[in-house]
Amino acid sequence: MSQLSKPERVHDNMRGVRYGEVLAVFLREEGLIAEVYGTQLINDCPQDLWDTLNADDIAKEMGAVFVKLNGPRYWCIDAFGSKVALVEPVMRDFNGLTMRRIATVELGKDPSPKFYAERHVNRGAIFFFNKGSEVHELVSPEGVAYMMQAYCVGVDPTLNADNLKDIGARLKMPEGWSYRTRILDEEIVVDTTETQATVLQDELENSYTLPV
Repeated sequence: MSQLSKPERVHDNMRGVRYGEVLAVFLREEGLIAEVYGTQLINDCPQDLWDTLNADDIAKEMGAVFVKLNGPRYWCIDAFGSKVALVEPVMRDFNGLTMRRIATVELGKDPSPKFYAERHVNRGAIFFFNKGSEVHELVSPEGVAYMMQAYCVGVDPTLNADNLKDIGARLKMPEGWSYRTRILDEEIVVDTTETQATVLQDELENSYTLPV
């Protein structure tokens, strides 16, 4: 990527920043669609407010098929670019926890969790992973590496930045998959402002992105 075409870094020091999301799933003509609301760049998802959220109550209020509480989570990226994930500037209050609609996810006909399977997300974001940063990756049997963009403490509250390198032994990965940790020898920019992001999760609900 040339210096002239390189996106602008707008929000630095994102690694380790906490956030939470509410995924509201609706039945549309094209299938099941999840609208993603998140606290990113608004607040750090205080635990006392997060604990008041009830997925069934939110689904009833929003008229959703169901709601998934996604998090809390911590960023593994280093910065956001000039176009931060915004589907529309729609704000919503969940029991005092302010969130913004940041993405939509196409779920097809089956919304059940599918670990190690690609999902496509309309998020319009730019992620930066700095040269010299530690990154954690899931690698498919074909050698495709997906970079961890955020880890989740909703499933395992003991996860933290220091022990992420050790979780490979705990993951029940499909045959041929592997987990690795490495130090980047160059900056990586994941720009999905003009295309859908490709993401997947492991069974601890850590999220990974495909560099594009």
